[in-house]
Amino acid sequence: MNSDVAAVEKVLQIYFDGLYEGDTKKLGEAFHPASHLYSAGGDGKAADLPRADWFKAVESRPSAKSKGSARADRIVSIDFSGPATAIAKVECQIPPRYFTDYLTLLKVDGRWQVISKSFHTVTKDA
Repeated sequence: MNSDVAAVEKVLQIYFDGLYEGDTKKLGEAFHPASHLYSAGGDGKAADLPRADWFKAVESRPSAKSKGSARADRIVSIDFSGPATAIAKVECQIPPRYFTDYLTLLKVDGRWQVISKSFHTVTKDA
């Protein structure tokens, strides 16, 4: 199990780096090709964003790194429900947006990857 914890932590670090750098290659290492992102919109309805659409959005915006933004990545918790299923709660930021993410990970073909991301965003004034 300790090796699985380390492997999940490594995936989460790749996610943090990819998000901060705006690097969809790194994000592609962390997120399974079939992954989706979910959030509750301001209208109270669920939003479902496929990975490819999210990558387009990431590529079209300036990265936090390019803006010189500080990093504040944090793994809050990792919970394993079996040998191939885990959920991680993490916090990260792309100022002025601050995220709490719930990342569901699957171990497929011996490799951990994020299969879904449900998140909440708070926007703060600088």
